[in-house]
Amino acid sequence: MSTQLRFLDHPTRHLFFTGKGGVGKTSLSTATALRLADAGLRVLLVSTDAASNLDEMLGIALRNAPVPVPGAPGLSVLNIDPDVAAETYRQRVIAQMAASSEAERATVREQLSGACTTEIAAFDEFSSLLAGGAAAYDHVVFDTAPTGHTLRLLSLPQAWSGFLKDNDRGASCLGPHSGLKMQEARFNAALAALSDPALTTLVLVARADRSALAEAGRTSEELRAMGLNQQQLVVNGVFRATDPHDGVARAIEALGQQALDAMPDALRALPCSTVPLRAFDTVGLPALRALLGDAPLPVPPSAVSAASAAASPPLAAAPIDQLVDELAAAGRGLVMVMGKGGVGKTTIAAALALGLVRRGHAVHLSTTDPAAHLAMTLDGEVPGLQLGRIDPKLETQRYIDKVMAARSPGLDAAERALLLEDLQSPCTEEVAVFHAFSRTVAEARSAFVVLDTAPTGHSLLLMDATGAYHRQMTREFEGQAAVHVVTPLMRLQDAAYTRIVLVTLPEVTPVSQAAALQDDLRRAHIEPYAWVVNKSILASGTRDPLLQARLDGERRQMARLAGGLAQRTFAVPWLAQAPVGLAGLDGLLATKRRP
Repeated sequence: MSTQLRFLDHPTRHLFFTGKGGVGKTSLSTATALRLADAGLRVLLVSTDAASNLDEMLGIALRNAPVPVPGAPGLSVLNIDPDVAAETYRQRVIAQMAASSEAERATVREQLSGACTTEIAAFDEFSSLLAGGAAAYDHVVFDTAPTGHTLRLLSLPQAWSGFLKDNDRGASCLGPHSGLKMQEARFNAALAALSDPALTTLVLVARADRSALAEAGRTSEELRAMGLNQQQLVVNGVFRATDPHDGVARAIEALGQQALDAMPDALRALPCSTVPLRAFDTVGLPALRALLGDAPLPVPPSAVSAASAAASPPLAAAPIDQLVDELAAAGRGLVMVMGKGGVGKTTIAAALALGLVRRGHAVHLSTTDPAAHLAMTLDGEVPGLQLGRIDPKLETQRYIDKVMAARSPGLDAAERALLLEDLQSPCTEEVAVFHAFSRTVAEARSAFVVLDTAPTGHSLLLMDATGAYHRQMTREFEGQAAVHVVTPLMRLQDAAYTRIVLVTLPEVTPVSQAAALQDDLRRAHIEPYAWVVNKSILASGTRDPLLQARLDGERRQMARLAGGLAQRTFAVPWLAQAPVGLAGLDGLLATKRRP
């Protein structure tokens, strides 16, 4: 496998970095944009992730307009903020209705208050960049949301172009179709740019990890099905042990090599590059420039002195088995596992569900993640454990069938055809997923429901839909004392009903994003119950110089948590064997925190 950065040999105008959460998409896309700018090119770095940490990485405030990066001439960064984009989109649609009555404009404002408007507005900005809106730049580098959300984004040009073709009637949940028709040329241009191998390259980012490579393989196949064949693979964070006598280091290297040896066939056919694991966090321009450097930075023989280790406050963290005991005491309820992509949410959710079953409770374990891995993580059946998934395509068809059955009897053939046409709008998927989520939340009234959520950005959009529905119901039944309305948001706000578990790795970006997610939840009056720190090697006893250097950063993140960031903290140590399958998950539950 080549260590040459092949995707930079002859870079296309558009470079999309995508992959499973936590594989390093933001670091690699930012380092790539910086390298191109350092070569004298004009580069725009764009984040399509609602939970982007580009601001922390570059040390600048992001906006919905290009911002120059100090210290990097030629480089600007833009964050497609869904909320800002949605408000701009609403104003543009309403402005087209100057001749309409106030009642008609009020109706459209209400139509434009949902989550699907947020999605199409963000997509509208994304498509404008592909359709010529970034003409001032030589390259546009996209740092995308984790895989499932990105596949949805990349499918939208085709979906909306097909929906709008020969369709200029009626109104959808996005307002009048006439407003969307104005964007049709832009959507078609975006689709053409995405499909042109001379313009666009899709860089699949993975780690030397079985699940990350498997997801990259599935993504490659799904992108090919959309006609997007111009793909390259980058394996990030490849570790090579420097101390042959260090058991922890040897185990980490061996696991990585096993994953690479078993790489899916879909990936073997792609041009491939590797980036070695670095001893530093990729925060700041010097670290980002070094990430793709030709030579690895030297690692000091002893990166963490005994004095600094002794000065670090200990982490007040209990083993995850104790968290299961606390959850089981409630007898029922919703457990939502949330966090940045790649931190191990699916593993923790599966372990909590299995632990509750082992304590005699019936559990429904489900996921809202478009790139669901629950079945692969469990790899077996357990009596008392129901495994589910909120499948967007299945839920969309169910929603369409339900609406058609309810409304068709009073419509003639032409009206039924128009209704079905409206329901085939791509934004119907977001509405359908929200309804399925609401049903799943309600199940926790009488049993345990453990919900493995999508990575942070996608989950926040779902939470936005929950809030919009709550406001709609509150307005609709305001003043009707006889009507008792309990919305999904009210259930999430009820600490006796819902327990939010935030999962993080002991690294600066995952901890910062979990803290930001906690702030977002608190603004919605939802208080997280506990934090789980996953894959800690702080107490592993490793002597490997590279791992020792990284442990210094881990120690700092542990101190942040111990300083009051989390009300309750539980820790899962790094394990030599990945906790996959029932035996692996049982072993994770039995693992005690090392002294």
